[in-house]
Amino acid sequence: MKNFLKEALSTILYILVVLVITYLVITFVGQRTQVQGSSMEPTLSDHDNLIVDKISYRFKEPQRFDIIVFPFLYKEDTYYIKRIIGLPGETVYIDQEGTIYIDGEVLDESYGREVMLSPGRAGEPITLAEDEYFVLGDNRNNSSDSRDPSVGNIHRDKIIGKTWVRIWPFSKFGILQHQ
Repeated sequence: MKNFLKEALSTILYILVVLVITYLVITFVGQRTQVQGSSMEPTLSDHDNLIVDKISYRFKEPQRFDIIVFPFLYKEDTYYIKRIIGLPGETVYIDQEGTIYIDGEVLDESYGREVMLSPGRAGEPITLAEDEYFVLGDNRNNSSDSRDPSVGNIHRDKIIGKTWVRIWPFSKFGILQHQ
């Protein structure tokens, strides 16, 4: 009986430690998320499952072209996955031909799937505050992003993390390239 109690207590303690470690990892280190929709095509597809790195941005600032996850402010439990285009303090402008300008210079990037048809609110220069980022989906003509007033500029404290690994589908398993 004494051995049984010792084993039971040991098992309960083991399960408790596993649960605490799992909670800490999910809360502070990584989180699974699923892509809904096609706004990040061709980089990410509908129903891709990702692990989000929640710890890197505690030690360094987000960089241009990082793919980040942040909450949509107007719908609970809804998260957006977009690519950072504009950094704090920069001025972003998109002309009628879909060319992106950062501080008056053409942005050299090839993530957009096609020519942007609408610059949205970036049709006028947008100067980002010291804690704001401008984000776009890679599928520019099918993306609700910083061009849309309902999304707007993303404040630093709203960024949950950076996409890290695609875990599903297995045929596309691997670390995601940002730059």
